[in-house]
Amino acid sequence: MVQQRKVPRNCINYEGHIFKPVSIPLKDLEQIKLTKEEITALHYADFSGFKQQEAAQKMGISQASFSRDLASAHQKVASAFFEIKAILFEEPSDKEGV
Repeated sequence: MVQQRKVPRNCINYEGHIFKPVSIPLKDLEQIKLTKEEITALHYADFSGFKQQEAAQKMGISQASFSRDLASAHQKVASAFFEIKAILFEEPSDKEGV
């Protein structure tokens, strides 16, 4: 059983649901799920270009927690690209969003 996070995190609202290779049916692909925290870490670090400390402050977490989320996201995305997998995005709840 996964333990609930003790610190609520400020996550972005991401409209995507699935990212997969073209011309391969989803049913034929292994699927990897990115959490809303991992999506937010990727957005702040790689898309927006924030330094880890600044991004962690935006999420309301420590830099170490941000670093773990980002490393996990990078590993999952690399696995999806090089092992031909689909990426599923966790949908944020109604009370979250930046």
